[in-house]
Amino acid sequence: MRRFAIILAGGSGHRMGGDIPKQFIEIEGKPILRHTIEKFQSICEDIEIIVVMNSEFRDAWKRYCQESGFIERYIMPSGGITRFHSVQNALKYVEDGAIVAVHDGVRPFVTTEFLKSMFERAESCDALVPVIPVKESLRMVETDGGSKSVDRKGFVLVQTPQMFKSELLKAAYNAPYSPLFTDDASVVEAAGIKVTLCDGLEGNIKITVPSDLNR
Repeated sequence: MRRFAIILAGGSGHRMGGDIPKQFIEIEGKPILRHTIEKFQSICEDIEIIVVMNSEFRDAWKRYCQESGFIERYIMPSGGITRFHSVQNALKYVEDGAIVAVHDGVRPFVTTEFLKSMFERAESCDALVPVIPVKESLRMVETDGGSKSVDRKGFVLVQTPQMFKSELLKAAYNAPYSPLFTDDASVVEAAGIKVTLCDGLEGNIKITVPSDLNR
């Protein structure tokens, strides 16, 4: 089995209407970010975790870890201007010959079973991305202010973790930044790498607004 490297991104410090960065909000007595880290730690012992953290909140996170006894070994580079730059910073610590999983730090409800199944499938493809069907109706807004219905069967919602061969991901991230890079899959696709889709997990939501905590 290849070596695993996990990049937990999205720890930019965005808040949900309060003073606490959303990855520090507690669920059942633990910060969201800790729940996410522990999910990946539960897969196997030989796993390298890289937590990209906004420099403004590094000291607060370190203090929490010390006070709570959550003393785990992982690399913690500073976040960049955009998600692209944050992942780029993290990739400096990833070795060749690994499967890299890039996951939103605020998706704590991913399951161990789902992660294991994705890692197994990632062994046989260059880029693996989980998706779920679109359930709502979709309309395309046109430049004249009008809109038209589109067939939702032609669209899917993209989740994380997105998994890649480390050599390919690092090479793709050597490209200059583009605003068209909305996720890691878009970066590797721009480099000519085929992206394979797999079934996502309905409960693997990204916590972005307060109502997400009540699902």
